[in-house]
Amino acid sequence: MRRIKKPVFFIVVALIAVFAYLTFAGVSTYYGDIKTSHIKGVDEIRWGIDISGGVDVTFAPPEGVTATEEQMDAAKAAIEVRLVNLGITDYELYVDYSNYDIIVRFPWQAGEENFDPEAAVRELGETAELTFREGYEVDELGLPTGVTAENVIVSGEHVTTAQAAWYEEDGKNVFLVQLEFDEEGTKSFAEATTRLASSNGVISIWMDDTCISYPNVQSAITDGKAQITSPSFDYESAKALADKISAGALPYKMVTSNFSTISPTLGAGARNAMLIAGVIAFAIICLYMIIIYRLPGIVASIALFGQVVGTIACITGFFGNIPSFTLTLPGIAGIILAVGMGVDANVVTFERVKEELRNGKGLYSALEQGYSRAWSAIFDGNITIVFVAIILMGAFGPPDSAFAWLMKPLYFLFPTTIEGTIYSFGYTLLVGVILNFVFGVGATRLMLASLAKFKALKNPKLYGGVSDEQ
Repeated sequence: MRRIKKPVFFIVVALIAVFAYLTFAGVSTYYGDIKTSHIKGVDEIRWGIDISGGVDVTFAPPEGVTATEEQMDAAKAAIEVRLVNLGITDYELYVDYSNYDIIVRFPWQAGEENFDPEAAVRELGETAELTFREGYEVDELGLPTGVTAENVIVSGEHVTTAQAAWYEEDGKNVFLVQLEFDEEGTKSFAEATTRLASSNGVISIWMDDTCISYPNVQSAITDGKAQITSPSFDYESAKALADKISAGALPYKMVTSNFSTISPTLGAGARNAMLIAGVIAFAIICLYMIIIYRLPGIVASIALFGQVVGTIACITGFFGNIPSFTLTLPGIAGIILAVGMGVDANVVTFERVKEELRNGKGLYSALEQGYSRAWSAIFDGNITIVFVAIILMGAFGPPDSAFAWLMKPLYFLFPTTIEGTIYSFGYTLLVGVILNFVFGVGATRLMLASLAKFKALKNPKLYGGVSDEQ
């Protein structure tokens, strides 16, 4: 802490202030009436069905077409990919195999005023485009670029079948995805694999602009029958990939057979009341921290504000590698609970600092020892919340998400459930707790060490200790 300079406090505060402005206001440019958001602001947050309502839409095959269960699963996978790509995490998705229907419920998009269900369905789209591309070159947003963007080897219309399969090797089941192409697809795939096999090149598989797999080419494939293997494959993950590939190769186009408007279960009034309550609670907490802990309380209030801003930024899609997120009322509750965890971390730390000061330690030593002694308690308290948040996101989020895969060993007795309101709670709680380490521990430590360099602020009484004059 002794190496931290005086300007650090002002630099941290300035960074938090700029970060807050960009997060709340966003950065947009206009070309005529066309708005391009470079950084999304809070006005572009997509609220959950419980707050804003949404759309109930039924997709079905064209009249006269009878779909198989495999084709229905493939279409469901395509719709799910599109929902996740749009940052829609508060959705419900069901398959009615008896009537060949796929029912999906999702919230209105941000800033919606006309509440036109037909326009909302167009936003979701009815099909997803499947492409096999050369290499795996992506930009900072994960979109194809370079050779990958330019060289489409085969499109989904040339895939005749895609299915999960397995064989036994050394007493173990090995799972894979089997593909078959039509005549045109066979020729294109043969040319590409022959060229890439010698360098063990990559052929990436894309659903719209989302890469769903990027296997290496082991050998030339000239008979139109390919296999995708991975050491991480089990039957569920192999079938999930096969379903996504099949979705881009359906022999028919899913059409909208019915759509309607869903009324919000709680409404914007409940959202506004909860936000106001949150702001009032935040102000009371800051006032309490300042009264009890004095200068560290001021620093903690700044850090807590930064934590809230960081959570909102992760919801709006401020960071390019973190997509926007659907915020529900339980999601707001997650933010508030994470703030409570941040307060707890600061209380534990400042009490340790006060103890060190009252035991006669100097200011710098008290700050160092206080943070050192508090770290294990803060880490233990927060890491348990991280586990809870991951479990919630795995149980109530998309079945093919990283969290669902991580928690899959715990769910073998019962299926996962798509419930966006709970998923939103887990997400905001997880993000808030992680940011607690960044702001509640890291930023407060930097700011306090910086302020302790100022002669006027070296009095231990300002930090909860005994005054130098006593």
